[in-house]
Amino acid sequence: MTSSSERPLLFLDVDGPLIPFGSSAGHWEIAATSSTTADQGNPLLARLDPGIGARLTALGCRLVWATTWMEEANEVVAPRIGLPRLPVLEWPDTDAGGTPQGLHWKTRPMVEWAAGRPFIRVDDEISATDRLWVDASHPGPSLLHRVEPAKGLSGTDFGALAAWLDAVAPS
Repeated sequence: MTSSSERPLLFLDVDGPLIPFGSSAGHWEIAATSSTTADQGNPLLARLDPGIGARLTALGCRLVWATTWMEEANEVVAPRIGLPRLPVLEWPDTDAGGTPQGLHWKTRPMVEWAAGRPFIRVDDEISATDRLWVDASHPGPSLLHRVEPAKGLSGTDFGALAAWLDAVAPS
């Protein structure tokens, strides 16, 4: 994999994977570097691990925000965790084609964005229906990796992502 377009995509959610919902004990406490409407009064931002951006970048994927934070992920989250501006997956206003029961509303837009390229989805809301639908609808390799929302992305999660990437890397 030599070019950015050939690297697997990594669709990244914020709430749950990057901002854990569990107890704040043991989570990073960092001062706000800027104040925007998105981060004013949001105490959960203190749970962001400032080193996680480097770990995500080291995976060698093309990172894409796949979060309801949308562009605010670039403005508020990315600077706190050491990531550059990332592309943002835009969500459709309505589901024109209908969504199969049990399929997460993020799944179809991700598969469309990936357009057959290998991808990883890192999210805390992934179901068996999502996995089955992606297997049937996406011709390339994919990994739908569910993160425990109370803990956020952990070393174990990074190990699973790296192992999958090693398995799909061209020889």
